[in-house]
Amino acid sequence: MKAGPGGPPGHGSGIRESTGRGTHALVARLVREWEGCAKVLDLPCGRGAFLSRLAGTGVELHGGDVREVLEVPDARFAQVDMNEPLPFGDGSFDGVVCIDGIEHLERPFDFVRECARIVRPGGAFFLTTPNISALRSRWRWLFTGFHNKCKTPLDETDPNPLQHVHMLSFPDVRFLLHSSGFRIEAVHTNRIKAINWLYAPLVPFAWVATRLALAREKREPARRRRDAEIRRALFSRPILFGEVMVVAARRL
Repeated sequence: MKAGPGGPPGHGSGIRESTGRGTHALVARLVREWEGCAKVLDLPCGRGAFLSRLAGTGVELHGGDVREVLEVPDARFAQVDMNEPLPFGDGSFDGVVCIDGIEHLERPFDFVRECARIVRPGGAFFLTTPNISALRSRWRWLFTGFHNKCKTPLDETDPNPLQHVHMLSFPDVRFLLHSSGFRIEAVHTNRIKAINWLYAPLVPFAWVATRLALAREKREPARRRRDAEIRRALFSRPILFGEVMVVAARRL
């Protein structure tokens, strides 16, 4: 799901990166900066475009996918169906990376809970997915009923792992992680395309509408504080304008 024709070349590896430009480089930097992230699992690893960026850094590299096409000599491979229990022991890894994989899964909650099981307490989960919370994607949804990166109906006659069956907004991702043993520590994006700035005039209107919608809900103070945190994240530059949502979360 990660490697194949059509993406930019991998960092000095010759392996193609089928994700937004700069995503692998950003996540690799986040892994290197995370204290104690010495043993990392990449799911789905494909041919190893992401793992190749960590080669030679001293990180113990592991990859998993439905079939073995991994081309990174220093990485260990395990056959993995991400919709099923993962074949690793509890607390086996310091960090798990999932680059543009979650939106392909039939059972994303089961997958994230399995990741929480195999990551040690204090370890990291780095998750990326197309940013449908961006104003550009919201605008497309308003007029077409389809989000950016999923612009047409799925082919129900040919279900396959390449389809985006679970597009997730930022509130969805936060709920998924925070209800499964993780806490989000940072939100990033790979890049902001020039065309996305054309939607900047919509920010004040979106902010007022969101603030009013949340204010109407009569909730206890703790819930209102969480809603405010989510609202602030929704109106951060990476979420408003970014192409790919990149989330770094800590295992509790």
